[in-house]
Amino acid sequence: MTRRTLFFGISILALCLIAGTVRYTLSLGPSNRSSVASEAVKPLEAVQSGPAPALPQAESIQQPTAEILSNRVTEYHIQVKLNEADHTLTGTETLTWTHPGKKAVNELYLHLYPNAFASANTTFMKESGGKLRGDVMPKDGWGAMELTEIRTTDGISLLHRLQYVQPDDGNVHDKTLAKVRLPVTVRGGESVTLKINFTVKLPKLFARMGVSGDFVMAGQWFPKLSVYEPAGTRGRKAEGWNLHQYHGNSEFYSDFGIYSVNIDVPETYTVAATGFQTKPAVLKDGRKSVQFYADDVHDFAWSASPDFVYAEEPFSSAEVPGVRIKLYLDPKHKDLKERYFYAAKVAISNFSKWYGRYPYSTLSVVVPPIGGNGAGGMEYPTLVTAFGAGSDSPGYDELERTVIHEIGHQFFYGMVASNEFEEAWLDEAFTSYAEDKLMEQEFGIAPNLPLQAALISSPASLTLPAWKYGSSDSYAKNAYYRGKLVLLDIERQVGTKTMKRILYNYSQKYRFKHPATADFQRVVEQTTGRSWKAYFNQYVYEGKMADFSVDRITVTPVIKDGSTVYESTVEISRQGGTAPKVPLLFSFKDGHTERKVWNGAGDRVQLKLQYKEPLDWVQVDPDYSLVLENKHINNYIKAEVEEQDGTRTTLSVVKLLETLLGALAW
Repeated sequence: MTRRTLFFGISILALCLIAGTVRYTLSLGPSNRSSVASEAVKPLEAVQSGPAPALPQAESIQQPTAEILSNRVTEYHIQVKLNEADHTLTGTETLTWTHPGKKAVNELYLHLYPNAFASANTTFMKESGGKLRGDVMPKDGWGAMELTEIRTTDGISLLHRLQYVQPDDGNVHDKTLAKVRLPVTVRGGESVTLKINFTVKLPKLFARMGVSGDFVMAGQWFPKLSVYEPAGTRGRKAEGWNLHQYHGNSEFYSDFGIYSVNIDVPETYTVAATGFQTKPAVLKDGRKSVQFYADDVHDFAWSASPDFVYAEEPFSSAEVPGVRIKLYLDPKHKDLKERYFYAAKVAISNFSKWYGRYPYSTLSVVVPPIGGNGAGGMEYPTLVTAFGAGSDSPGYDELERTVIHEIGHQFFYGMVASNEFEEAWLDEAFTSYAEDKLMEQEFGIAPNLPLQAALISSPASLTLPAWKYGSSDSYAKNAYYRGKLVLLDIERQVGTKTMKRILYNYSQKYRFKHPATADFQRVVEQTTGRSWKAYFNQYVYEGKMADFSVDRITVTPVIKDGSTVYESTVEISRQGGTAPKVPLLFSFKDGHTERKVWNGAGDRVQLKLQYKEPLDWVQVDPDYSLVLENKHINNYIKAEVEEQDGTRTTLSVVKLLETLLGALAW
């Protein structure tokens, strides 16, 4: 059964019947996996087939279906009010957690992400140096979160039981992770509910959240539960909490659940949010209250601005039964809506075909103002952000590529919910791979893979925790680029059709789950019918790249059948990881060429060729098919180097540049 949008015109009776098929509990007791937001089960007021006259934007009013796609470990009911004058959020949160494991639990752990911006001494700020993806923390732009109350449904206050913890680095100045000791024991299958009051001082926009003028980006803005992993999840032998602070390189990891969120903003503001609006906005005293609902998602983000130019189009295809694509454009890009719509449509339709159907009824694209670019290029469930609207005529990489990449995350972050703290490549590399495929298919833009590989000067394991790569540059080159090249290398070995099956099988098997790298390896092995242990050990778990070198050429005249021929001996060595097929190109003085393939066995090989002319030069991988080869400078050598031609290094660089610049494009 597929999730379908409920359009205007559905009768109130039908909505009530849907609401009657689900239940809602908020207490300590047995798990109730099919609960939905209490606000959502109330019958809606009759609505017209168009936007309500009082609304400043045309929003679709929808209701949840009874379909359950995930285990729904968490349930959030949040009311939040934006104070636009002092850039604060005031919120109340009712949080229900259903214990997915077996052992008794006496504490919960909450991520308090806004505290990353409380001072220069937080772990995030110390590791990032106040910079992220080219954006800089604005001067005096600090922000933070304060929990003003935590209590049980019985009214017992737990605020005095709150303890900040720093499991990764012991930084006492970091308050992005907190432990709450419970007054009761929660056993497997039972649920516990907390009521939390909180305030957030929004920072000046930086690192995915904050304010820029009237533009608000609320990402990671509410007290959010950590993930409790049952035994077997991501290879765990013993169940327990997965606990990490907010780091300069890391993103996020959460359980699937239900979100019912009421957002109160000034009446002139338009709100974009995860999920969909369930009822017409309530207008009172110059303010607007908007109710949103989302289920089977593991995060909730929203954005608001009085300047958004709103546009919406329904979309369906063979793979997508129905989705409303919503644009929230900065005015500078109001004339570019067709480009945004096209990018969103080709992304959602093709990725659904390749990796499994997009199951949600909405997809929102937020385009921040240029001053809010710190919010740009980010993914949240059913909501993505494009780059800030700088140029009024952006190139494909600025607009289409960014939208396509972030929508790709709906699959490899949104539904295949890997742990971005510990195995970021399972999201970033897979999404980058998908992005490249679609950009080439739709716009004819192919990446310069040899140049990207050459930039990876410090390869590291793809399963390092994100913050242990050190610099953001090293993190990006490994988690994004090297990981993507590993996927492409697997594809070169097994073929395009088999690779499509691998990724489809992986996406389907771990849809609405939390897979690990070992899970992906098993899918590769099951799909191809052979072991990939040696390969994954080298290129995934270790930090190897391929590196094949032409070390020496020796040419000796030989008399054969009364004529002089030349016997050329070529020595080639392996300096990095293995490859099953190493292409070789031999060129002789008269222009004659020969191609051979070395099976890559052993550390070195010596090849002998006889021909009527001396060997002129040799090149390993002349077509740059070894995508993990990052030291091309030693792939080429001439048999004789005349003094005026310079050194072997100069000749190698010249040959490399000729090939890269002449045959490849970004």
